[in-house]
Amino acid sequence: MASTAPFAKFEWMIAWRYIRAKRAEGGVSIMTWISLIGVTLAVFALIATLAVRSGFRAEFVDTILGSNAHVTVYQHTAIAGTNQVIRTISDYETLAENLAEIDGVIRAAPLVRGQVMANRTNRNAGIEVYGIALEDLKTIPRIANPMTSQGSIDRFNDGIAIGSGVARELGAIVGDRIKVISPNGVRTAMGTSPRTNAYEIVYIFTAGRYDIDRTRVYMPLAEAQSFFNRDGLVDEIEVMVADPDAVDDVLPDILTVGGSGTLIWTWRDSAGSFLRALSVEDNVMFVILSILVLIASMNIISGLIMLVKNKGRDIGILRTMGLTEGSILRIFFICGAGIGTFGTILGVIFGCLFAIYIDTIFSFVNYVAGGGVWDPSIRGIYELPAQLRLRDVISSVTLSLGLSWIVTIFPARRAARMNPVEALRYE
Repeated sequence: MASTAPFAKFEWMIAWRYIRAKRAEGGVSIMTWISLIGVTLAVFALIATLAVRSGFRAEFVDTILGSNAHVTVYQHTAIAGTNQVIRTISDYETLAENLAEIDGVIRAAPLVRGQVMANRTNRNAGIEVYGIALEDLKTIPRIANPMTSQGSIDRFNDGIAIGSGVARELGAIVGDRIKVISPNGVRTAMGTSPRTNAYEIVYIFTAGRYDIDRTRVYMPLAEAQSFFNRDGLVDEIEVMVADPDAVDDVLPDILTVGGSGTLIWTWRDSAGSFLRALSVEDNVMFVILSILVLIASMNIISGLIMLVKNKGRDIGILRTMGLTEGSILRIFFICGAGIGTFGTILGVIFGCLFAIYIDTIFSFVNYVAGGGVWDPSIRGIYELPAQLRLRDVISSVTLSLGLSWIVTIFPARRAARMNPVEALRYE
């Protein structure tokens, strides 16, 4: 008998008949459906989790990089012969210009920072004031181009810009005036008295990060220097780099330009522990969900073992008709691999749809739950993000197909090695 090519048409035909056969016909239709649904749900869960994981990480990092300095430059100079230390920067304009000329640095902005209290009528809020020049403020992506905004950033020199969370706490809108109160105010013979100034709100921004919108206020640099007793001084230089992921490459040059007493603080220092926790959580979640895919694939083994047992007579007949062990193995491999492949395809479709329409789905869940499902004060961002990446989809498909195809080999080999004489003895 002439040998047939692997995965011949008749092998696919027989496998298809076995997959769709009902239990009364010696098939395992229920087990087939259970295996199919299990693989589909496992792949869907894996893709959905990876998409949310990627989206959350990307959104978190983007809000950090879009609203904060990539590198903050301080100076810590001790006065000779005393125990006093100067932590302000005097020749800040020259230093900022020199820092901006470093290869890889795209901006260096002098800042005055202070934590104070804001008041409007009978409502108060703790705020953090950033004194900055208008041209530098316009280069901060999440402030100049926020999620939502009110007023005009071009009027910044006429007042102050505040986060939407601050505006909500104070019940303020554009055009209102709020009081800014600092405990370290005017120095008098009787000591230091609190300083209070009123400023018009000219711009309200939503940066997309709750802790920023809830506390941050921008003030013109000259006004901030006067308010915080920093005449001719700034507290730090805010440096932005072209490639934030390679921020360590520019640090030696920044330290060289800054000179002795220069201290630096990068965005990785401020968010590094959280990002490392995210990485650990990502790896753990991938392993856990991989186990779910494995469990779903094990259902295929159960179904194939039952199918082999029910089709023992058919296997004996096929072998006596001349089918080789290889043909029998491929027939049952097609049965198991087909279930795994089709389940994987369905899982990919549902997982991708979930990632694409996550806003609609989450809005529905929030509506059914009566709201309050996502608390931005705890999560830090306003909505559940999802970022569908080809790499995540490929890794999910590879894992699912690999496991489902591998586990299929074992029951398929058992069917191929079945002795036709034993299979037909009691028929």
